[in-house]
Amino acid sequence: MKLWLSLTLAGSVLLSGCSALYNKHIEYADVKPESFPLLRAVGYAPISAQLSNDKQQKMLQAMKASKLDAYKELTEMVYGQKIDANNQLQDMVLTNEHLSASVKGVINGARVVKTYAVDDVYVTELELDFEQVYYLYQNTRPQQTIKSVRYY
Repeated sequence: MKLWLSLTLAGSVLLSGCSALYNKHIEYADVKPESFPLLRAVGYAPISAQLSNDKQQKMLQAMKASKLDAYKELTEMVYGQKIDANNQLQDMVLTNEHLSASVKGVINGARVVKTYAVDDVYVTELELDFEQVYYLYQNTRPQQTIKSVRYY
């Protein structure tokens, strides 16, 4: 009985070890969305409020600030906003309320559509085409699904 049990155990170990000898070929297919959204964002910055005495320097600072504001808008559209809120009550009377918002993310592939000044405000318009973002990410981290598996 012990001999039979030992032989059965040894046979099962050997047979399970044989399955590792099989090779497989996996064929992948790209996963491409049916449609790609086009996001647009606008950033604003006051020119006269910039911290400089030189008019041209104020304009350049407002240009940069409005571009960063437009990027912030795009980031909010793509990743959303994190909202933190705290309320304090004492005797069922609101005594303190604190609200903060933040956004964090990386925007790749956005392009400046238009920049211009209107009165004392500098405006930057950005555009983010998700088809271009898709192709950027396919080069670095392709999204694929298994098309077929062949064992041999």
